[in-house]
Amino acid sequence: MPAADADPVVLATPPAPQRSLAKRMMAIAAIWISVLLLGGGFALDRALTREVQENFDDQLEYVLTALIASAEVDDWGDVRFYRSLGDQRFLEVNSGVYWQISGPERDPYPSRSLWDRTLEVHGDHEDNEPHFYDSNQFPDEPLRIVERNIILPDSDVQWTFTVASAREELDFQVARIRSILVWSFAVLGLGLLIMAALQSWYGLSPLRRVRAAIKSMRSEGANRIEEPLPLEVEPLVDEINALLAHTEKQAEEARMHAGNLAHALKTPLTVLTNAATAHDPKLSDLVCRETKTMQRHVEHHLARARAVGRRATGHSRAEVWPSAESVLRAVTRIYEDTRFDLDGNREATVAIERQDLDEILGNLIENAAKYGGGSVFVTVDALPDDALCTIWVEDDGPGIPEAERIRIFDRGARLDTGKPGTGLGLSIVRDVAEIYAGEVELGTSEDLGGLQVTLRLPRPGN
Repeated sequence: MPAADADPVVLATPPAPQRSLAKRMMAIAAIWISVLLLGGGFALDRALTREVQENFDDQLEYVLTALIASAEVDDWGDVRFYRSLGDQRFLEVNSGVYWQISGPERDPYPSRSLWDRTLEVHGDHEDNEPHFYDSNQFPDEPLRIVERNIILPDSDVQWTFTVASAREELDFQVARIRSILVWSFAVLGLGLLIMAALQSWYGLSPLRRVRAAIKSMRSEGANRIEEPLPLEVEPLVDEINALLAHTEKQAEEARMHAGNLAHALKTPLTVLTNAATAHDPKLSDLVCRETKTMQRHVEHHLARARAVGRRATGHSRAEVWPSAESVLRAVTRIYEDTRFDLDGNREATVAIERQDLDEILGNLIENAAKYGGGSVFVTVDALPDDALCTIWVEDDGPGIPEAERIRIFDRGARLDTGKPGTGLGLSIVRDVAEIYAGEVELGTSEDLGGLQVTLRLPRPGN
């Protein structure tokens, strides 16, 4: 049986589903097309329906006007027509077209087409202008009605003239218009969706070409994307090529450092091997000497490797003044008789990791104290308006002849072999500064007369 306190089994969380850019574009296009077609279809439906109904109402009003124009009051006070209406449908029973004349306390005077039916008249208000409305007073025959109140000559009675027509033809026209709109907009929407799909497929084809180019780099050994692509994709390709170049440069630097380290360690190891094989009585001295040589080579390449690794983060930032103060406190304990002065901009910052800045300033200040005559000046941000932050380290020692200022940066190069050291200080300073796009120059101090080291490092954001 398993132990009661056994750790529970933790299930791996499945990876989040990939989101397709083409699907996003299609979804946005479908939503936007639907909104536009629905809004446009609704507006067009209302406009066409209103136009058809207004045309239908105009015909009813024309008949109403003709009905009023043909009416007069006879000697008994009743309404009669002195001429007949031209539409024969008023004479056909249940023809769908009707008229009626009504008056207060008078029997309605209907058209023959009404037969034994009567139109319900809205007598609770006056219609001095034609009044249109729909009515369902006849079963299975919706009506469109127009009515108007008129006082005929030689009469004091306010007569209500009413003309009605079945809505069948009007509803048929409206339904036909809506059917045409639905099918037309459906075909239009489908066509727009197909066009959007083709546009997405064709518009994203450069990304597929980029993917194919990256795949070919893995299979064919290419190191750049050279295929011409649209302007919108070129920045992406440029960044990919820059990343490839950066990665290739880092790999080349790693291979170069590994080769340099192997070459540097090869000679000491050969000396030790030969001495051990020959049973050299001075083997212990050789071991100490050669291991120190190997140690300084390892330290040098480790310093470069650390700087390269930290530079890759892209967010390096360090304050110069606290770093210089920290280094001066450490160096002062070793060189108690040396006078150190620190001056300049206390707010200066550089685009470099603090550990690497400490190492650079530590090497420069320690060298100035070691080979100087007792005075070391450090000036921070000597040129604040410059694109690079300038740091001066000066001493009052013998300095370095101009002819030796290039060679002194080589690994292990030393002019004064009587003092302890590995000869890697300036080499490390130069290599680490160059990794961060900085530079180091040697000159003569105008104030102290000794060596002046000018260190320039990039500011953040440059």
